Order: sequence, then C-alpha cells, then structure tokens
Amino acid sequence: MPRSLPRHPVARPLIGTRIRERRLSLGRRQTEVARRAEISAAYLNLIEHNRRPVGEELLSRLADALEIDATELASDREEALIGALREAAARAADQPGATVELDQIAEFAARFPGWASALAGVTRRADALERRLIALSDRMTRDPYLLATLHEVQSAVTALRSTASILAETPEIEPEWRDRFHANLDSDSQRLSRTAQSLVAYLDSFEDEAVPMSPREEVEAWIAAGQPEPAEATELASDAARVMAQDLLAAQARDRAALPDAALAAAVDEAGDDPAVIAAILGQPLDLVLRRLGMLRPGAWAQAGLVVCDGSGATLFRHAAPGFELPRPGEGCALWPLFEALAQPQLPVARLIETTNGHRFSAWAVAERLLPMGFGGPALSRAQMLIRPAPGRDGRPALGVGPACRICPRPDCAARHEPSILGPA
Repeated sequence: MPRSLPRHPVARPLIGTRIRERRLSLGRRQTEVARRAEISAAYLNLIEHNRRPVGEELLSRLADALEIDATELASDREEALIGALREAAARAADQPGATVELDQIAEFAARFPGWASALAGVTRRADALERRLIALSDRMTRDPYLLATLHEVQSAVTALRSTASILAETPEIEPEWRDRFHANLDSDSQRLSRTAQSLVAYLDSFEDEAVPMSPREEVEAWIAAGQPEPAEATELASDAARVMAQDLLAAQARDRAALPDAALAAAVDEAGDDPAVIAAILGQPLDLVLRRLGMLRPGAWAQAGLVVCDGSGATLFRHAAPGFELPRPGEGCALWPLFEALAQPQLPVARLIETTNGHRFSAWAVAERLLPMGFGGPALSRAQMLIRPAPGRDGRPALGVGPACRICPRPDCAARHEPSILGPA
C-alpha cells in the first residue's frame, strides 16, 4: 500500500456564507432573521459576508432564527463555493433569456473548479459593490455626522471666499481692517483644515469591502456582540464609535454603582414584574430601575429590551426585545411610550403596544430632568423605555405602533409625518 501523503489542515468554509445560504433557501429577509436573533440587520449583513466573527451565543440565536441546529451551521458539510454559485444563479434568474442548470452546480464546481471560483468571486465582488453603493448613497442623505461635517466644510469655504473677495476688490483698506480680515482668513483656514481632516479620517475608518456604518450603528453592533473591550472590538471601526462606547460603559458603571446587580436581582425575586414596585422596594428612582432592568435583564426580564434617548429624541442606547424591530438610529415611531414620557417628564407611562407584525409588548417609560450645569443652566431631558413580550393574558387595549413612518404600513396613523414606501398592511 502506498504511503499516504501528510494531511494539511483544510480551510473551513466560512460560517457567514452558510448562514446566508440557509436564509436564502428559507426565503427570509435579513431584517426578519436579524430581529429573531436580536441583532441589527446591518450587523447580520456583515456576518453573512464574513466581515464579523460569530460567537457561540450569537451562533445559537442565529440557528434558532434559521430553524437549524447550531452544529449544522458550524460544520464543514456545505461547501462555500457551491453556495456562492447558487447566489450567482439567483442573480442570473433575473436576466431575460438566462437559464441556469441548478441541478448541475455541484458537477460544474467539480469539473471546472477554476472557472467556478472565478464566477463566484465576480459575483461576490458585484454584490459587495452594489451593497456599498447603496450604503454610501444612503449615508450621503441620512448620516447626521457626515451631513454636519459637509455643512461645516461648506461654511468655512464660503467664509474664506467672502473674506478673500473683500481683500481682492478693495485695494485701499485701512490697516486695522486689513489685519482683521487676515486674522479671519487664518481662523477660517484652520477651521477648514481641521474639519477636512476629521472628514477624511471618518471616511477612511471603514474597510474598503465593508458596508459603511455610522458610529451609532457601530456601537449598536458592539452592544449586540456583548460589549467586548472597546480597544479590541472589531465592531468599533471608527474613533467616534470607540469614544461613544467608552462613554456608555462609564454611564453603565455609574448606574451599577448606584444599584448593584445583587440588590436588583433580589428585588425582582420579591416584587415580580412591576418596575414601580421594584423601585419602591429598593428606594431608587424609576428611571434608574428601568435602565438597570434593561441592561442586566434578571429573571423574568431576560427578554427585555431598552431604548434610551435625550431631549432631542436622539438615541443613547438601544437593545431590542425579541420580535421588536428597531429602525435605523435617529428614527422611531412618535407613538412609542418613550416619546410620550419625554413630553411629560417625571410622569411614568405604562402601555400595551402592538407592532405592525402583530407582536405585543408591555412597555414602561419615564423621562427625567437633568441639571448638569446647575440651576443657572438649561434643564436637559433623558427618557428610557423598557419593553418586554406581553403575556397572553394581558387584556388591555393595545396601542398600534410602528418602526418609523417611512417604513410603516399603517395607513391611518394620526402621528404619521411622511408617506410610507410600503403598501397598506
């Protein structure tokens, strides 16, 4: 018998490819699977294209969402190449006159591995470019940081042009005014330089092949990954996201010092599922109790979600409850109890809400007034909403809410402020 050649480690097909292939075979959208796995659709997109690692806990949630055993997703039985060829075949199905022999994909990959790899690579590249184009187009129109930075660049350029025009068109000018204009030129040029450098650094912070995400979306992906150390977290690609993550950790540490985990868990065991009773037992503010329940999620609160926003409605923290779809950062439904509480500080709100997909949730919200600059400064607001899947016995009338007007199918909503791109529910 001939001596066998030494075996070299075989590269494992990437888990993300199998996750994507399984989702496509079930005919499910990324938003649906991401919602069931308690992560954002943007983060699932990165996972499917093998741009983010998948831990055991997240893999288990994804397997449940895809109705498959976790070991099946992590095994080597499915070939990534065949999965990529099926994606290419799905794209070709949209082209008139193109007929793909799906039953011969495995034979094609076996007989012509080079051509199969080239076709799969071109398909992946085209898909990546298309996703990047869509993401960049969306970012150009909706990313508040990018819009503000571009506005600052435009403002600085306009100021420089105006000052330069005055100096060029006024040969005889008093020395005092000339010195002032020169000082303005120096100040505006420095402002333009700093802003341009920040803009370039912000755009360069994203990998060439990755789907661009705003700093807030990076932080949410980091939260979904379990909040690993910011300095080592692959989810935090930009400097702004890492600063935001550090600030969030500091705020959580302050809340934990004011209400330790053990004390909260003991109160939950005693009081059950009423946040107000828990707050009364602990002698702590309701807003603190809501935040800690949404962060720690002890006992009966294991499936709780939490949304925290400031007085402008900008979200500071978002963790979705299973089945509760969250829109893009910066958007939300005006009927959420979160915003109702924001309009009436210190008055708690408790409601049964129903989403557009028919899921019902118990929601508790309260807003607080903050005086970070003392009595002489303005009062700032912060609201928090704790949500949890509602028990079947809850007989209260449900308030219909949506994710955001633009993607909400409810036709007769009193709070709607723009038409929906979707048809009626």
